[in-house]
Amino acid sequence: MSSEQPVPSRFEEDLQFREKPGGPARYQDWTENPVQYFTVVDKENGSVLGYLWAGDADDAAAYEPRKAGGPRAVNAGMPWIMRLREGKARGLRPTQTLVELYGDPQGGGRGRPLPGSLTDAPNAAAVEALAQGE
Repeated sequence: MSSEQPVPSRFEEDLQFREKPGGPARYQDWTENPVQYFTVVDKENGSVLGYLWAGDADDAAAYEPRKAGGPRAVNAGMPWIMRLREGKARGLRPTQTLVELYGDPQGGGRGRPLPGSLTDAPNAAAVEALAQGE
């Protein structure tokens, strides 16, 4: 007698991902058009965690973690992403949400906006390059 149990066929089938409609309201996460952005700094020590950017032309906004900030910078992004989603759900344009978040000195989670850092960039790639290059 064999003590091995047969493997159910469902464990041998390839899983297929099918995205369902719905979910939270979201801005697009990329644009080749001009954006505005600001620097997000750590509330504890003032180190740069990342950058929050937005552009109205493609209804886009996102958080770019600073590569040198490591996991702390990546994890600091979730409160910002959630607040971007809240702005989208309220029907705000991406730059309206960005300016609203920039105006909140408490920021989100571990981060806060760096005063005086709201500026323009040619596109999302420029902000991403800034986050990667430091």
